Amino acid sequence: MSQLRDEADAGRLVQDFEGGQVWADYVRDGDTLSLLHVEADGTLRGSGAAGRFMQAVADHGRAHGLKFIPRCSYAVVWFQRHKDVQDLLA
Repeated sequence: MSQLRDEADAGRLVQDFEGGQVWADYVRDGDTLSLLHVEADGTLRGSGAAGRFMQAVADHGRAHGLKFIPRCSYAVVWFQRHKDVQDLLA
């Protein structure tokens, strides 16, 4: 597993895992990222990689003073299930 990287020019957060990638497309407005779509390579589905990715996204947000607006249904449910990151919601 690699570090999360922000491909700001593409509006995408990406993390590499053994066997594939997980990414989130976003739109930035100041210090707020609207998470539009989270997707994992098919080879990673069911492996828990997307959950580890979302935790890395939350950690990245906390480290960089970002807030999130989850628009993707996966991101919405992930934030609902993780009460410890509710302070990161815009």
